[in-house]
Amino acid sequence: MQPNAGTLFGAKVTDTFLGLPTAAAAEFDWAVGIVGAPAATPYPSVGAYCAAAPMAIRAASAAYAANVAHMDFDLGGPIFPSDSVGAADLGDLAYEEAEPAKNRDRIRDTVRAIVERGAVPVVIGGDDSVPIPVFQAFAGHGPLTLVQIDAHIDWRDEVAGERLGLSSTMRRASEMAQIERIIQVGQRGIGSARVSDFEDARRYGVRFVPASALDGSGTDSVVELVPKGRPVIIDFDCDALDPAIMPGVIAPTPGGLSYWQAIRILHGVAARAPVAAFSLVEFMPQRDIAGLGAQTAARILCNVLGLIARQKG
Repeated sequence: MQPNAGTLFGAKVTDTFLGLPTAAAAEFDWAVGIVGAPAATPYPSVGAYCAAAPMAIRAASAAYAANVAHMDFDLGGPIFPSDSVGAADLGDLAYEEAEPAKNRDRIRDTVRAIVERGAVPVVIGGDDSVPIPVFQAFAGHGPLTLVQIDAHIDWRDEVAGERLGLSSTMRRASEMAQIERIIQVGQRGIGSARVSDFEDARRYGVRFVPASALDGSGTDSVVELVPKGRPVIIDFDCDALDPAIMPGVIAPTPGGLSYWQAIRILHGVAARAPVAAFSLVEFMPQRDIAGLGAQTAARILCNVLGLIARQKG
């Protein structure tokens, strides 16, 4: 085992994110519920290629587990500034590659149970089909703003006959009554979208802030699009980040967001509107390098937990 600072300061192996307590959705009474969703609707050609992501990201968080109450300079204080505002980890949901409908039902029902108890679900995926049942869980809880941070726009109507896969996430969201506005951030390179898909998104009213625009105008151009005070769901796809800090993705593309661009967007959005849900998807542990991507994902989640704790406090 290689020596590391986490071990020096008391880190231990943990089965939960940050060593947080475990919980069941049916008995949930924390402010934040963390859920691992290894897969929803995998394409047969690639399978559940992100299924190990929740476990890998939890393992990366172990370096901080003994020091959760310490100063976090990204947040200007401890992750959880008050003992009365906490989080629990519900563990990983079961999944079956051959039973996508059951996978989606588990995700939707678990997220809905957390929401119905007045808490905020934080979902660790899993590929980018996982957010579809997360969005579905908010039926009757709109109107909501949806902010997607992703290298791709996910507006295909179907791929190989599958309409609920990772290439169709935002098109399916656009069809949900509870979603009032969609803001998509970080697009770059070539993905599965055709020109017609992009035009459909524009006709719907999507506000796009591509990665090249962020480099020029900064993160305020994203934050200003979020209506003040209106609940927001954030869907964070790991391939939005530059491969230099997030190598563990299936489609690495140069020119992605820096860590600080991502953090400034998250902090800025949370300052304008309450975060109703957060999902982090598309981390592929088998492509990671020296655990860098898992650690980056864990740090993003630490920021999100801290931001939600502050809005709940």
